[in-house]
Amino acid sequence: MLRSILRAATATSSKPKSKPKPHSWTLQSSPIPTVPPPQYSFSTARNYSVKNAKSTTATKGKKGKFNKSGEDAAPAEVDMAVSEAQARARRLAMDEKDPTLNVGPNGLPLFTSTPSLSLLSHKDTCSYFKFSMESLKSALPEGLPTGMVKEFEDSLRPALLVRQSFLDLRDNFRRIVDPPLTLSHSKGPKVRKQVVLDGPVSCGKSIALAMLVHWARDEGWLVFYVPRGRDWTHGGFFYRNPNTGLWDTPLQAENVLKDFLKWNESHLKQLPCQINDPIPLGEGAGVGQLKDVDNMAMPEGSTLYDLVNTGIKHTHAAVGVVVRLRKELSLVKNIPVLIAIDQYNSWFTLSEYEEAVKVHSRQPVHARELTMVNAFRSMMHDDMMVGAFSHSTAIGKLRKDLPDVPEDARVNCPRYTLDEAASVCHYYLRQRLVQHEVFSEENWKKVYYLANGNGSEMRGLVPFMRQST
Repeated sequence: MLRSILRAATATSSKPKSKPKPHSWTLQSSPIPTVPPPQYSFSTARNYSVKNAKSTTATKGKKGKFNKSGEDAAPAEVDMAVSEAQARARRLAMDEKDPTLNVGPNGLPLFTSTPSLSLLSHKDTCSYFKFSMESLKSALPEGLPTGMVKEFEDSLRPALLVRQSFLDLRDNFRRIVDPPLTLSHSKGPKVRKQVVLDGPVSCGKSIALAMLVHWARDEGWLVFYVPRGRDWTHGGFFYRNPNTGLWDTPLQAENVLKDFLKWNESHLKQLPCQINDPIPLGEGAGVGQLKDVDNMAMPEGSTLYDLVNTGIKHTHAAVGVVVRLRKELSLVKNIPVLIAIDQYNSWFTLSEYEEAVKVHSRQPVHARELTMVNAFRSMMHDDMMVGAFSHSTAIGKLRKDLPDVPEDARVNCPRYTLDEAASVCHYYLRQRLVQHEVFSEENWKKVYYLANGNGSEMRGLVPFMRQST
């Protein structure tokens, strides 16, 4: 480029100089006359070359994504994956007609014939319990745990392993409501009204909690189930309540009340309110505080259904109704009441909200400073309550002695044992996640030890079994 400019300058230097045109571009360091910008603009040439280099690089990077005919191969890969999934689903539907395939380790049945969670016993452990998706969504309208949904999607069947840890948890609360006839001083597991499910990642805490809620509702209990406790500390509007000094989250309160009403409506209509004090009002979701109105009185003879509906219809009363509902649940004696909170550990850390301290500084708001969390977090009472830790949403390791939690409340949920892993791998074989030709005891044990009993990792590793050399 520079050489062409010099040659042009040499060729024109002998010619008489002419006055440059008003819109022409000249080089200040040389007596060279007009040089049109489109031909010799350095910046234009440089920008053009850089763009070309990027496009060339991008084309080279995408070379492997094109087939021989020059068409993009990505849609073909997607179509192939979809067709394989559909073919697997068709084969599984045909397998349903062959009961000889439902064989687990040591020739034992892979699926239990027990019809309900209430009738499961020790003999059903290490076998799979079949669910109906309709009944499952009906019993857990608040939502299914992520691990449960992933298990159903990968295995193409709504079935879960019956584990001894779940039976122990279920029997613990069953003994509280229906104590055994044996003497109290007899040897046996200690009964706990407050339980915190702890354990390593992907050990089944959330699934055990969801199965417990399902069982309790099948038994006719009134269950306050929160499958995503972290949502109480993230998102939505938040306002400081001048009367309590805590932070109100009216949008979360409305959602919690709607979820609570989905399954428990028939129970709530039969339970009268036992606290006659008016409901304190706060700021609504995005609408601020009402003028000259501080509380709302409930009509005489109101039921818990009326109370919950009031919080849903009136955004200013939503948080106050959630707090009142917690107190009312402690007074219910007609039917058993269970409070079940998943992602319970998110109530002991910082929330997403921040408080303005100065003009240019903010400080985070702790979860205990939120009105709803403050009302439900404590386990220092006589009510049945179970919380499950979720390490997938954790921001740090919590100390062992948590505030407002009894010292003996923590129960460790173990990962798969070797016997459980054997049933799990045979189940994945039955569901065609792995081929029969490569499945062997040696291979599934390799998967178990490699994943260290982590259920999620085992499910991901099973399809990669290969024939032993």
